[in-house]
Amino acid sequence: QVQLVESGGGLVQAGGSLRLSCAASGRTFSTYAMAWFRQAPGKEREFVAVILWSGISTYYSDSVKGRFTISRDNAMNTAYLQMSSLKPEDTGVYYCAAGGFGRTAQRYDYWGQGTQVTVSS
Repeated sequence: QVQLVESGGGLVQAGGSLRLSCAASGRTFSTYAMAWFRQAPGKEREFVAVILWSGISTYYSDSVKGRFTISRDNAMNTAYLQMSSLKPEDTGVYYCAAGGFGRTAQRYDYWGQGTQVTVSS
């Protein structure tokens, strides 16, 4: 079992930055791929980024590529999402997830409760 708790969300102006954290409990954290998804009001949950268990491979959605960076610290059981050059369309609830490596929500077995990110124009 893995429990995930996100933090670091908040209100930021367009062009600003935020760093989200996802703290995991459980001794098997380092065996899972970690991903970030987001969900805007009235929209479906969408893939943002994923990092392999080793940290070697990462993938991003086209909408955040070049602006967001996903990373992880297996010794600290924590994954991160550094978000820069934020846009109003980045607004939403951000969820971290642990599981298989992929871009679809069905690949992930464990989810956090989400953290709100609001980008004002």
